[in-house]
Amino acid sequence: MEQIDSTDLRILRALQRDGRLPNVALAEEVNLSPSPCLRRLKRLEDRGVIAGYRAVLDRRRVGLGLTLYVGIKVAGHSDELANALEAAFNEMEEVVSAHIVSGPAADFLVEVVVPDLEAYERLLLKKLLTLPGVVDVNSNFSLRNIKSSGPLPLGHLRR
Repeated sequence: MEQIDSTDLRILRALQRDGRLPNVALAEEVNLSPSPCLRRLKRLEDRGVIAGYRAVLDRRRVGLGLTLYVGIKVAGHSDELANALEAAFNEMEEVVSAHIVSGPAADFLVEVVVPDLEAYERLLLKKLLTLPGVVDVNSNFSLRNIKSSGPLPLGHLRR
């Protein structure tokens, strides 16, 4: 785990709230002058603590009205199969997150975002069910989002 002091923690919290915060405003918020703030920010980026920046889009406003959480069960377990599925999920733009999971119901859990049920049917039949080793697919439809992916809980980093 990276060494993160209280000033770094304030920087991280501020950027999780607003990733477009200009350096001068960030520096003011964390009680630093702009130059040291920028150095700390650059160090956090270089060390990979800050992995990147991006715009968070409203799924419905861009025509992606259906979100599903899809459990995928595979026959057998091997690094080869896991690597092949990882590569396949990374190639599918509809898959916005993918996880190897533990438990009896699934080996992989993927979050899928598509315009509608017909688009999911195409993805399911033409891509997901044709993946190597897949023996079962269980789809859960999101009815309503009550909490989006938000800031990471950083309370354990308090010093």
